Amino acid sequence: MIDVNELRKGVTFELDGELYQILDYQHHKPGRGKAIIRTTIRNLRTGAIIDKKFISGDRVQDVRLDHHTVQYLYSDGDLYYFMDTKTYEQPSLSAEVLGEAVNYLTDGLTLELSTYEGEPIDLELPVTVELEVVEAPPGYAGDTATGATKQVILATGLKVQVPLFVEKGDRIRVDTRTGEYLTRV
Repeated sequence: MIDVNELRKGVTFELDGELYQILDYQHHKPGRGKAIIRTTIRNLRTGAIIDKKFISGDRVQDVRLDHHTVQYLYSDGDLYYFMDTKTYEQPSLSAEVLGEAVNYLTDGLTLELSTYEGEPIDLELPVTVELEVVEAPPGYAGDTATGATKQVILATGLKVQVPLFVEKGDRIRVDTRTGEYLTRV
């Protein structure tokens, strides 16, 4: 058991039989009384995101996750399949659990898979990924005084704002934390 004052962004814990990960953490101390810890947490099994308040002194059950290096293989409907690079097992995760991560998955991408008691729970993406532009409107510079942008569609279906010089067929680097264009590769 750990005190809620020790919770930080990225910490995984168990509450009421469900596994949660802290997405956002705020410690608020009113003038009187106990401190309130406001958190935004994600259910690792369902992908649901909720806001939860704890009172200073509350305790939650901490959990230890196992981490495996996996490679993305393919998707079949709502399930995404990966291969453990050491054991060659093929765990799968649903689109609800993966959330926005599905926009960055390309064949052969190496990732970190977290498991709890053998059950695949979460996926850690690399900071940047390289994706191909499959649809891009023509870029007309016109009379722009600053860096103009246009919206393009990438091979995974992700839509990103890019500079006007990016064309269909180009490969670009995208930040997986923000979903923003970084550079043309």
